[in-house]
Amino acid sequence: MNRTLIIVGLVIVAIGLLWPWLSRLGLGRLPGDIVIRRGNFTFYAPIATALLASVALSVIVWLLRRYSGSS
Repeated sequence: MNRTLIIVGLVIVAIGLLWPWLSRLGLGRLPGDIVIRRGNFTFYAPIATALLASVALSVIVWLLRRYSGSS
């Protein structure tokens, strides 16, 4: 469990450090992301981005489990 938390923490730090370059990929502005702007209020619901991130993380976890030898 400790090793997993350290790896998750390092991944979060890496994403934070790489964010300026990752934001250029267009994530967060996909078709299906909802943005409502009214006056000085903005509501943002990144539905398509969240689905894409969920699928990508699911595939990564599946690959890690499959090739790590754990069941």
